[in-house]
Parts: sequence; structure tokens; C-alpha cells
Amino acid sequence: MPALILVIAFVAQAPTHSEGSGDRFTTTVGPLLAARCVHCHSGSEAKAGLDLSSREKASRGGESGPSFVAGDSKNSLLFERVAAGDMPPDQPLGDDEIAAIARWIDEGAEYRGEPLVSSKKRAGKDWWSLQPLRAASPPAPIDRAGWIRNPIDAFVLDRLVREGLEPAPEADRRTLIRRLSFDLTGLPPTPEEVDRFIEDRSPDAHERLVDRLLESPRYGERWARHWLDAARFGESHGYETNSLRPNAWPYRDYVIRAFNRDLAFSEFVFDQIAGDTRAEADFLSRSATGFLVGGAHDIVGNQAIEGRLQQRMDDLDDVITAVGSLFLGLTINCARCHDHKFDPISQRDYYALQAVFSGVQHGEREIGDGQDSSRHRSLRVARERLAVVESQLDGLVPIARPTADRPARERVDPRRNVERIEPRSATGVRITILATNDGSEPCIDELEAWSEGPVPSNVASTTAGARASASSEAFPGSPIHKIEHLNDGRIGNARSWISGVKGRGWAKVEWNEPRKVERIIWGRDRESKFVDRLAVEYYVELETAPDHWEVVAGSIDRPRFAGSEPPASIAVEPPTELERLRKEREALLSEVARLQVVPKVYAGLFTAPEPTHRLERGDPMRRAEVVGPAHPQSVLPARTIAPDAPDSERRRSLARWLADPENPLSSRVLVNRIWHHHFGRGIVSTPGDFGFQGESPSHPELLDWLALEFRANGGHLKPIHRLILNSATYRQSGRIDPKAVAIDKDNRLLWRNPTRRIDAESLRDAILAVSGVLDQRMGGPGYTIWENNTNYVVVFKPLEILGPAADRRMIYQFKPRSQEDPTFGAFDCPDASQVVARRNVSTTALQALNLFNSRFVVDRAAAFARRVEREAGASDEAGIRRAFRLAYGREPDPAELAGAKRLVEVAGMPGLGRAIFNSNEFLYAR
Repeated sequence: MPALILVIAFVAQAPTHSEGSGDRFTTTVGPLLAARCVHCHSGSEAKAGLDLSSREKASRGGESGPSFVAGDSKNSLLFERVAAGDMPPDQPLGDDEIAAIARWIDEGAEYRGEPLVSSKKRAGKDWWSLQPLRAASPPAPIDRAGWIRNPIDAFVLDRLVREGLEPAPEADRRTLIRRLSFDLTGLPPTPEEVDRFIEDRSPDAHERLVDRLLESPRYGERWARHWLDAARFGESHGYETNSLRPNAWPYRDYVIRAFNRDLAFSEFVFDQIAGDTRAEADFLSRSATGFLVGGAHDIVGNQAIEGRLQQRMDDLDDVITAVGSLFLGLTINCARCHDHKFDPISQRDYYALQAVFSGVQHGEREIGDGQDSSRHRSLRVARERLAVVESQLDGLVPIARPTADRPARERVDPRRNVERIEPRSATGVRITILATNDGSEPCIDELEAWSEGPVPSNVASTTAGARASASSEAFPGSPIHKIEHLNDGRIGNARSWISGVKGRGWAKVEWNEPRKVERIIWGRDRESKFVDRLAVEYYVELETAPDHWEVVAGSIDRPRFAGSEPPASIAVEPPTELERLRKEREALLSEVARLQVVPKVYAGLFTAPEPTHRLERGDPMRRAEVVGPAHPQSVLPARTIAPDAPDSERRRSLARWLADPENPLSSRVLVNRIWHHHFGRGIVSTPGDFGFQGESPSHPELLDWLALEFRANGGHLKPIHRLILNSATYRQSGRIDPKAVAIDKDNRLLWRNPTRRIDAESLRDAILAVSGVLDQRMGGPGYTIWENNTNYVVVFKPLEILGPAADRRMIYQFKPRSQEDPTFGAFDCPDASQVVARRNVSTTALQALNLFNSRFVVDRAAAFARRVEREAGASDEAGIRRAFRLAYGREPDPAELAGAKRLVEVAGMPGLGRAIFNSNEFLYAR
């Protein structure tokens, strides 16, 4: 039966409802139109005026009328032309393809993820990286003397044989252990480890070495650095002020722990997108959302609405850029102002993803450390005991005499002042200030009214329902000096009120029900940092009846405060009892302060999602239609998010979609990153761009095979490491073959293992390790190499001398943006200002100068010399041999030994150390 009759017979039986047409478009019809039709039928020069890139344009049709009638393929021009073989003119569609189009029209002709784009000019839905993973059996090339060790080698050797190339021989044992150690831990092997590996003749020695290094805690530190580059992790805000983020470090520790635990990819993704929503998550897992706010953030406010909106859009664009590059290998951010010029990502896709993150704000939040309930109980007990002790101590203070004619109490104290009175019922307390010690506006950090009884309470606190008011505010809108800080229970200048009038003002706190008050307590700064703005002439009143205020205390019976001199003590009880209470109070204050501290982490604040609009040309002042949260429509699997979903559900949905086994990008991108860091180049050499502008894979079948293996192993990375590192491909030497160079000069086909310079962090860590001073403590806040400063615009001035605290691994070095380590920054360290999927590798004179003359290298060369002398004695020759073994894992040859002796005679053993640190053999893992 002719093809056309077959198709018509098929159409006659096709259902006419719309169920399934969208899925059919996504999986079959959309890619087919993109690959075969849209090249001619789209854009301003569409042939015959027919544009098939969207449903609206396709249904409108061209010169011959509408291209289809939804639900009726037999009367649709599109079906008629493809079934007759007229279109596409270069190569007619096959029977199955024609049948798919017919059924799609009969089911409603639904489009998804429009517009369609031509894969000949740009990536369309049929682009290779957007297709489902393809299971491919390893090819069976002619083996080279049993060279193939696992399926990776079969894929690689097949390409080599087809190009007439041969793999390099296996590297020697010393080279292999050094290469593996740097790849997996970022540290050189010790001489003893080198010896053991060389002497181990068991057939699985290499495999056991790989396993040992993967289980080392140093592995997580090494591989976290790769991830942090791509996650644009930095510990300052960037932009103009570049102020610090001292509490950003938990994200770094989370990533290190995740790699060491070989956390499943689904959990790893979820924690970084929505870890705060997991009830069972611990401190580090809840800190993982530091990824979302890991980029630069402009903290300088902008008074213009345009500027504020632009800053907000920039923050959200940073999140979209990081998610797109890190997890999907797509430049989604290129669709901010218009549809992506090269990839099938519409501007609507961009803003739909922005809607997912529209509740994410930059900032710190308190994250419990797993001891919350226990700490709260202890805090409650400590506070109750403190209230009792302070009541006892305050009971030793003389009762205030507002009508006294001479001083009978201590002078006012900037820290804490007690006004003890005869108990009386009241509904409010007010302090009126008439003068301050320096004539400036008075300041109070807390105004309290304490009830009588065995367990006193502060009836003037906000927790008791009390309300504060005041005569004026010195700095309206200030986040520090506010009326509500008068009774918020938090002491110190940073939570205080300041009057708006020099030397004068009043502050008042009121509560609803009458309570019996026996003490009023106030202070200027109970953290003892400030003594200015102190009230020295004042009176205190209680509201004993509605609108009736009675003076109960004041400064009249206190000596006048003079400057910053300490108050005189009035011993009213035996010193032993007074001292005991004071010591207990100090201990309780310290305990309360300790228990009150809830760790704060720069891991983002999450609010109700803001409405998201598509912006014309990306201009925040040109809002178009509202866009709901969604995933990029061109990437499988198709999933939906409710338009009114709360912030947490939006982020959870995205995290699940990113790690979904049906998502073809996330697994490809991740295994390609692993390959990239083991070989210096990925199977796709643009690890952050799998789109049209990126490179095509050198071994596409191998990439998909690895991605499927990754899935089959539950999304764990260590099995992928083992496959790669145990392969014959990885174990090749770096031999140069002139024939291979002529055919494949960039070594894309992997006919040898490429020689690579170790990165900046490994170089610094290696110098510390061979010098014997490497501090391997893990986790916690990092060390700094910068002088402290409090400038509005932070100036990063390097410390002249780095002490032992700076001998930790470089991953723990405090990392500001736009400011590199003065010695090792020249070795192509990213500055954390943007996503870095792969580092540049440059060779500059500055690198050599830094590595020879910097204070860091000179000091560590001296430490290296001291270690050599400790371990080898005073003999120059023995010292040189030990130095070579520590640095290179081998003995010097005769020429090297003779040259080193001459150098030591001139520059001493520290001079040899500096020369070794500059040598290619130290700098390269071959």
C-alpha cells in the first residue's frame, strides 16, 4: 500500500481529543519541525509567509492559508504537503514521521515551549544535549595487547583506531601516584607512600590506591574547590564596598562534607536549592542554600525606584546564571532581554525561572546547630536564676529618695542603673532626661520595670506585651537607634534609642494590667562600649493611676557623674556576700550570652514570592505579562509548578526536576565536570555551556554511557571517579607522539595523558606539605591573610607576616571578591565575581617572581630547610637527597646532585627550597 494511503488509514482511526498532543509535540513533532521545517519557515523571511515557530503563527498560516485545522488533519495543509512528499523539499519525511504529525494535529496541535528554532542556525529542541540519554554498548575495537581495562577504554580506543592513532604506554608508578594524589587530594604523596606503591606488585595496587585516596578527608577539600569555583563562592559582597560576609563559610564546609560522604546527587542538589525546607536537615545541610546567595550583592541602597528594581533583577539574574551553568550547562541568563539567540530558551523561560527564586533574598539567617531545645531549656534556667541573683544584688542598693538633699547612692553608671523603690502598683514607667554627660542627645539601650516576688519578671518587656514610646528620635529610619529598642530585651548601643534633642528627652513604656513594681533599671550601653550620651540629670515616674504619673526616683540623690571615671562603690552589706553575688551574676551573664548565640549563616532569607513580570528588553520599568514559576520548557522532563505555589514548594520542585533521572542535562553536565578535572578538558570542552555556542562532545557515546552509569549508581560520584582513574586511558603516560600531534594536536582523542600544571591551591598546599608545616585542621571559619580595617569601602592590604594560622589548606583561606592571594592569585585563581566552569591556564613572569621572592615562599623555604636538617642531618648531600624525595618522590640524578651542592654552598638549603618550588617538576603533575 502506498505511503499516503497508509497514513490516511492511520488518520481515519486517530482520536480527535487533545489528550497527549502536548507530550507528542515535546518528544516527536517539535524536534521534527525544528530539524526539518523551521529553518525555512520562521522569522521575517519565512518562505511562503509561513512561520511554524509558534502555534499562533502556524495556525495563522502563510500565502496558502492556515497550516492546520486543529483536530482535523485531513483538512490541514501541513499534513497534505508532508504526506504528498512536497515538504520538506530536500528529503521527504518518513511514514512514521508523517503519521506522528497527523496524530498530533488530530489531538489538537498543541505547542509546548515555543518558539521553535532551527537547529541549522541555532540549537533547537532536537539539539544533542537536550535529547534523552542514549544507552550505547561499548564498541569492540581491536584490542591492543589487552590494553582495555574497562568500557571507557573501549570507547576511547575505538576513536583512536579509526583515526589511525595508538594510545601511549602506561606511566611509571611514581608518576601515577603523584598524578592520583594531586587529582584526588590536591596534595603530593609522601616519600614513604611513593615507596610503598612502587614496591607493591599486587595486581590491584592501583585500584587500592584509588580507593584509599577517595576515602581520605583531603578528597572533599580538593573536589569542593572545583565546585566552589562554579558556584561563585566568595566571602565578601563585591561591588563598590566589597564588605565582608564572615558567616558564609558553612556553605564551603557543606560542600566539603558532601564530597567526602559521597552524597547522592539528588540530595546534593536539593540541599543547595531547598535544604532549609528539610525538617531533618542538620546545621550544614540547612546552610547549603548559601549557594543561592553565593554571588555578588550590591549593599549600597538606591533611592531611585529604577535603581532598586535593577539591583533586585541583578541579584535574581545571578542565581539564574549559576543554576543554569552549574546544573544544566546552559546560558539561560542570555534570555534576560530577549529570546536566546542560539539556544531554545525563550525570554518567558527566563522569567519563569526567576519566578521560582522570587522569594529568595540576600542576607543572614539564624540556623540552629542541632542543640536548640537543650539550649533553650538551659537559657530559660539561667535567665530565671539571673533574675533572682540580680534581685538579691539590687536589694542591697539603697532605696531611691527623690526628695533627698544629698547623695546617698552610687553615681550613674553607663552600663546599668538600678532605681529601687517601695513596691507600688503601676501600668507604666517613664524616664525624663534633663542633661547628659557630654551635652549630646541622650541614649538608652533598655528601660525595665521589675515586679516583686520570688521569681521577678520585667513587666516592661515586649514579650510581656508592653509598648514603648518616646519624645523623639535622633535618626528616623535608623535600623540601630529606634524607639522599639527601648524594651526589646536586647542590650547594647546597636539596639538603643536616642532622643532627637540635645541633652533632653523622655522615654516611656506602658503595659495593660497594673503590676507591682519594685525596681526600675536602665542603662546607656550594657556592653560597656560607649560612655557618651549618658543621662546625668533625670527623674523616673510610674503611672500609678490613669494619666497620673508619680516621681519615684531621680538623679538628685546620686553624686554627679564626671567624665568616664568609674562609679564609687557603696558597701551596704558584708563584702563577702556582695562579692559572691557579683561573681555569680557575672558567670550567669556569660552563660546567658553564650546560650543566646544562635549561629547565623549567610544562606539567604526566604519570603513570600514577589509577582514576576516578563520585562521588555530586560528593563525593570517596562513590565509585561505576569509569568508563573516553571522550568525551561525545552528541557525534559515536562513538569508544572502551581502559579500560586509558596517559595518553598517552588524551590523544592526545581530541585527535584534538576535531579530527575529523565533530565538529560544534569547527569551529562556533572560527569563531564568530573572528566574535565581528571584530564584538564571535558568530553565537552565547555563544561558550563552545552548549547549551540559550546563545543560538541569528542566522545558523545562515552558521555552518555558515563551519565547512565552515574544514574545506575544512585547519583554517587565516587564510582565514576573509580571508572575513570582505573582506566587505561587515565593511566597513560604523557609521551609525545609526532604522528598523533599532526592528527590531533589538542589531544581531544586522548592518545596520551595530558601534562597539567597543578592549580594555585594545590601549589600552596604542596609547599606547606613538603615544608612540614601544613595544618590539616578541617572546617570552621577560615584564616585571613588581610589586615583588619573598618573602611566603608573595604581595603584588602596583605599581612606582611603570616603566622601558623595561615598554614591551613588554601580552601580555608578567607576569600573576598576581586582580591586575590598576593602570591598565588597570579596562578589563575578565579576572583569569585562570576561562575567559573573552567579556569584559564596562563604562564606569566609574575608567577615566577611571586614564587621566588614572596615572603610566604621565603619563609616556607626556610621551614623546608629546617625539616630537611631534622630528617637528614647536617650533611649537604643527605639533605639534598631528602629534599628531592620530599618534593619529587625520587632521588636526584648525578647532575642534579652536583648542581644542588653548588647551589647549597651559595644560598644554603633555603635557596635550594626556593629553586625546587619554582621547578617544573614541582609545578606539574605529569
